[in-house]
Amino acid sequence: MMEKLRLAGFGGQGVMFMGKVLAHAGMIGNKHVTWIPSYGPEMRGGTANCSVIIADDEIGEPVASTPDILVAMNEPSLRKFMAAVRPGGLVFVNSSLIHGVPLRDDLQVVGVPVNDLARSAGAPGAINMVMLGAMLPYLKGVDRHLVEEAIAENVPASRQHMLQGNLKALAVGVDAAATV
Repeated sequence: MMEKLRLAGFGGQGVMFMGKVLAHAGMIGNKHVTWIPSYGPEMRGGTANCSVIIADDEIGEPVASTPDILVAMNEPSLRKFMAAVRPGGLVFVNSSLIHGVPLRDDLQVVGVPVNDLARSAGAPGAINMVMLGAMLPYLKGVDRHLVEEAIAENVPASRQHMLQGNLKALAVGVDAAATV
C-alpha cells in the first residue's frame, strides 16, 4: 500500500497541520511516511501546500508529484494541482469556497462544505480537521484512532484549549463523509 497526497490551500487554513497529523498518524501505525511542506511568500493568506506519502514499504520518491489524492481548500489550489493528480484519483474540494470549477472527467470528486460544517460545530478555525475527518473513510494508510492520537500529540501545549475543538471537528467531518 502506498498513498500519495497533496494538500493545498492558503495560509491560515491549516493545510500544514493536516499534513503533519496525517504523517504522524502513519508513523504511529508503523508506516513509512514523508511530509514535505511548501509555503508561499506569506504565512497567512499566501499559498501553502504539502506532500504526504504513507506506505507499507520504503518510499523512493519523497514528494507526491502525481498524487492519488488532492485536497483543495480553495480554488487557486484546485486549479494549480488538479492536472497532477493521477487518472482515477480522488479530489476533495472545500465546497464552501469552490464553485463551478471545471474538473477532469477521470477524477472522483468529493465536495465537503468544511467552512460551513466547522462553523455549525462551533469550531470555525478547524476546517482542516473537518476535511481530514471527511477523508478518513477513503484513506488506506491510517484510521480514525491513529489520527485522533496524532492530533493530541501535535497540538502544542500553548494551544491545548483547542484540542477538543479539533477532535469535535474531526468527528463532524467523519459524519459528513457518510452524506457526501
